[in-house]
Amino acid sequence: MSWFNSASATSAGPDMLAAQVIVIAKEPVAGRVKTRLTPALSPATAAALAEAALADTLDVVAASAVSRRVLALDGAPGYWLPAGFDLIAQRGDGLDERLAAAFADTHAAAPLPMVLIGMDTPQVTTDLIRDAAQSLVSGEADAVFGPAEDGGFWLLGLARPDRSLLAGVPMSQPDTGRVQLERLASAGLRVALAPRLTDVDTFDTAEQVAGQIPDSRFAAAFKSSAGALH
Repeated sequence: MSWFNSASATSAGPDMLAAQVIVIAKEPVAGRVKTRLTPALSPATAAALAEAALADTLDVVAASAVSRRVLALDGAPGYWLPAGFDLIAQRGDGLDERLAAAFADTHAAAPLPMVLIGMDTPQVTTDLIRDAAQSLVSGEADAVFGPAEDGGFWLLGLARPDRSLLAGVPMSQPDTGRVQLERLASAGLRVALAPRLTDVDTFDTAEQVAGQIPDSRFAAAFKSSAGALH
């Protein structure tokens, strides 16, 4: 496994990468998203935070120099979806199956390397996305893995889909990231590691991430939600 060289984003130049980014997300509906933020926040306020996180994430992906952008959505799109995204429906029962299906369906339409992220890291940057995509496009790695502070992962990149890499991996568990990384390694893939990020899952992590991106929609939504507690 190898760590990214942080200089690669600037040395690669402005050219479009022959890669695609998948954002996997739920429609931000009260009671269906960010349920761990309740009861500290109301379901409606938690959904507003989720919507802001999703909108920030999509804007970063829209600004990324990749040839295709895909939203794998559970639900219906809203005004927060920018132009330039292909929309696909999630399919499968557990999250492991939905992730595998998102890779498969995306690759079926365009056989290019794929970088998948969720809606829980609005602090993601175009440089992080470019580094991940470049590692796959260059052939330096077969997969990219972005660990999360909670033991999961926030990014997974694959040169090509393979259901066996994801099926059966226990999701939303403290050891999810370890199991997923071991699955990639045991398949003989060369894995590049992205920086560790914090997922927005709890009020404390929401506060932490909002502090990292003070000019974002997410930070504004968090400030509003925190103010409502007083």
